Amino acid sequence: MATTTQNTDQFPPRYSMSDWHQSNVIVRTTAQRLRDSSHRIRQEGRWLRNESDNHTRWTQHDSDTRMEERIDDVSTWKKALEKCLRDTDEEIRSLEREKERCERALEAKKVPLDIALECLMLREQRLGIDLVRDPVEANLGKEVEVIEGCKALLQQKINEASEQLCLLQEARQQLYRDLTDKNIAYDIDGECLKLNNISTNICFHPDPTRTVKGSVTPETWDQFSNYNKLRAEAEMQASQRLREAIFATIQKTANDLEAQRQATEFSYRKRIHETEQTRNELEWQQRNTKHEMETLESDIRHIKQAIEAKKAPMMVAQTRLENRTYRPNVELCRDTAQYQLCHEVREIEGTVKALVEKLQEAQNAHNSLTDNLRNIEEDLSVKVNSLALDNRCMTSRQKLKETPQDMTRTELFNLTTTNEAHLNFKNPSPMTTMIDPASLERAVTGPMTASRMTPVSALPQSAMKSARTPLLTN
Repeated sequence: MATTTQNTDQFPPRYSMSDWHQSNVIVRTTAQRLRDSSHRIRQEGRWLRNESDNHTRWTQHDSDTRMEERIDDVSTWKKALEKCLRDTDEEIRSLEREKERCERALEAKKVPLDIALECLMLREQRLGIDLVRDPVEANLGKEVEVIEGCKALLQQKINEASEQLCLLQEARQQLYRDLTDKNIAYDIDGECLKLNNISTNICFHPDPTRTVKGSVTPETWDQFSNYNKLRAEAEMQASQRLREAIFATIQKTANDLEAQRQATEFSYRKRIHETEQTRNELEWQQRNTKHEMETLESDIRHIKQAIEAKKAPMMVAQTRLENRTYRPNVELCRDTAQYQLCHEVREIEGTVKALVEKLQEAQNAHNSLTDNLRNIEEDLSVKVNSLALDNRCMTSRQKLKETPQDMTRTELFNLTTTNEAHLNFKNPSPMTTMIDPASLERAVTGPMTASRMTPVSALPQSAMKSARTPLLTN
């Protein structure tokens, strides 16, 4: 039994014909099915390969299109920001120029202020009755007030310009940072657009689709650049309005100062003309008084001589009367000769008494004329002093006409003035007898500007302190 089992295991099994036919059918069917499946897979693979290639190319084309659109958007904003940045830079330079003009105008106000304070200090040296609060002093005080007001306005505009420059610089810095970011993004997107499938600098990156921290939406991106542009434009508009205001302020202050200067110099000319007339009248009174005193002195001498001349006739008459008292007895008669001699003595005594009284009156009149002449000479010296001070002030004020509105005090000191204008005054006839109508018309010709009286005590303390040492002298 063991030997039979072993022989059976050594030979392959035997199949029937049906098994053989079945096996052939299975092989044929399986081969056909697998070929059909392979063909379907091949067809699907070809379709998928073509479809994926087309889809990838279209997706890449869409990405390129979006990149180009993005580059166009960035380029558009970049050009807008560059133009806005150029306009901002130009506006900053323009505002700096206006600010510099305003600073020069403010510095130039020191010159008329120093001259006005110098004139006030010079007029404090007037003497006696001439130390009055006249229209010249009122206009000088108003001139100081006008200059201080102009300086305050100009300083205010300078401060506003400084603040506006800070705002412009801040807006410009924001524009510059935004433009710098735009340039970097433009370069990056441009490099990305140049990449293709055969580029050498392409590789795989881990998690390239991640959302980077700090990413914003296109709306936020557009709003940010639009805000920077609108802010810069708003600051430029504000700067333009400020530049116009600065220009108007400079012109207004210059016009106000010029109007007040003309009003002050008109009051000076009028006051000088009045002082000249008073001086000429005093000189005329002085000459007439001296002439009258000389005539009176001559008359006094003649009266004294007349009194002296009455002594001899008096002695003759008295001697005759005394000698006739020695007539003897009845010859001592009160005859007509006696009456005539007595009458002669009384007449001579009355004449001498009248002459003495008249001599006393003449001497009193001479003393009065002497006192009056001394008063006239003192008043004349006061008028001459006042006239010299006012002429000195007018000479100093000539520098206001020679100095431009924006010239500083240092530039004025460096200005060479070899031919200074000196006023020559001619002694006219007394105003009560002869007054030149042409000179009177020239003296009163000028702008009639109403001004309120301003005492020196009402001036600012800082102005009075700076006036203690005048910076501009003749």
